[in-house]
Amino acid sequence: MLTILQLIVDTAASVVGGVLLLRFWMQVIRVRPPASVAQFTFTLTDWLVRPLRRVLPGVGGYDWASLIGAFLVVLLASCVLLLAGASGQTVLLVALFRFLNWIIYGFMGLLIIEVIFSWINPHAPLAPFVHALNDPLLRPLRRLIPPVGGLDLSVLVALILLQIVKYLLGQAFFF
Repeated sequence: MLTILQLIVDTAASVVGGVLLLRFWMQVIRVRPPASVAQFTFTLTDWLVRPLRRVLPGVGGYDWASLIGAFLVVLLASCVLLLAGASGQTVLLVALFRFLNWIIYGFMGLLIIEVIFSWINPHAPLAPFVHALNDPLLRPLRRLIPPVGGLDLSVLVALILLQIVKYLLGQAFFF
């Protein structure tokens, strides 16, 4: 029964936290989401972001309430998943590790979605939005890695680099 609760909590936290991170990233790169994405994002996250904005106003042009909200969600989920028996420091480290993993997996997911769009329908309504979300990651790689036979390998390189970061992160947290 406990694992079912953990599954539900982890899934709900991952969805809400992922959308909060998406909201933060959209604001960082100044991309305007399509109406359906915007409505979904704001409807799912306003309950947390609006109250946090009273305490954490945007500084430097960034929506810190969304980012901190995502961390609070992962922290709360980590408390529930670890339940009793874990020290506060352990819960905080696990939450930080999971938070950074969410960020890495979010970028990986966006890259995979862009690849799927490029294969299936590059003119899909969401394709320019996903491309804009990935552009800050891929632009530096595209300067270094020219297309090979007309194929853009920068997405593959980005995915490999994200896997390396994820591996190093796991090594740093759990020697």
